[in-house]
Amino acid sequence: MKAFLILEDGTVFEGVSIGARKEIISEIVFNTSMAGYLEVLTDPSYAGQAVCMTYPLIGNYGICREDAESKRPWPDGFIVRELSRIPSNFRSDLSIQEYLEEYDVPGIAGIDTRALVRILREKGTMNGMITTNEHYNLEEVLPKLKSYTTGNVVEKVTCSEKSVLNPGGTYKVALMDFGAKNNIPKSLAKRGCEVTIYPALTTAEEILGTNPDGIMLSNGPGDPKECKSIIAEIKKLYDSDVPIFAICLGHQLMALATGADTYKLKYGHRGGNHPVKDLKTGRVYISSQNHGYVVDMDRLDPTIAVPAFVNVNDGTNEGLAYTGKNIFTVQYHPEACPGPQDSGYLFDRFIDMMKENKEGGKDNA
Repeated sequence: MKAFLILEDGTVFEGVSIGARKEIISEIVFNTSMAGYLEVLTDPSYAGQAVCMTYPLIGNYGICREDAESKRPWPDGFIVRELSRIPSNFRSDLSIQEYLEEYDVPGIAGIDTRALVRILREKGTMNGMITTNEHYNLEEVLPKLKSYTTGNVVEKVTCSEKSVLNPGGTYKVALMDFGAKNNIPKSLAKRGCEVTIYPALTTAEEILGTNPDGIMLSNGPGDPKECKSIIAEIKKLYDSDVPIFAICLGHQLMALATGADTYKLKYGHRGGNHPVKDLKTGRVYISSQNHGYVVDMDRLDPTIAVPAFVNVNDGTNEGLAYTGKNIFTVQYHPEACPGPQDSGYLFDRFIDMMKENKEGGKDNA
């Protein structure tokens, strides 16, 4: 069946329908990873967006449910050059076509994805529609595209109730779930932490009342400024003396909670090959990233926080160290998947921070 991708600038791509047969309007973004399409699909940070994979062949190793980063795929739509319908992998549970159909995710294949990405890079991220309606009216569609917003999607992707991973671990970590990928709590658990995962709207009082050794602020979707009530709670966490490590959206929310600002990138950073430089050591790491917003360095008060990492490609901020606090935050994904494991050491740094804080507390007792 024919399918169409209509962009808000009036550009129309014609291809074939994949996945569910339904019409969606969403923000169109692209990911440059060559593999890891399942992890991309199941990353909650893509809620409210339709993802174009720049690698031309997607689906050749099928879907292995064990590798999923959450319970379901979150993008509104999926855009590829060519979809492999016959996966070849002994771990594969089903094809990507079957997976998209199972979770009612529509998509389009057979379009010139290079042309689409060039448009998004030159004009910036824009909204679009995926439809199988051959009789669409462009004059009616375009106003709908221009008015679409992702809204506050954090509440859509967060867990409904708290849960515990690896009970009895050495360090008690409270993980705020703004759309956390599974590998975040797993990375903490395999380092000996007891991880309690909290819904996004949990109060700071409830979290601090459990006396955690550390607090983790997760990744998540959407514009960080939409999360007003969450930002107010994070400010209370900042005012405590509990060590905090934040990733991606969590990094942005901590910056907003302490008086900094964020802005939207032209087309974002999404892929598994983004170089970031550690300003303390000068070392460059290849990182996995998925974000459309960054912290504004011009609005950063150095008495509160200083840059810790920078993006080598465009110079945007990739991490902050908070002055006089046991808090550090990064814009990229140290838990990766998909992507390189270069920056997994940041979890070890968080463990060391909790250890020093705990032992310091004993010394003062």
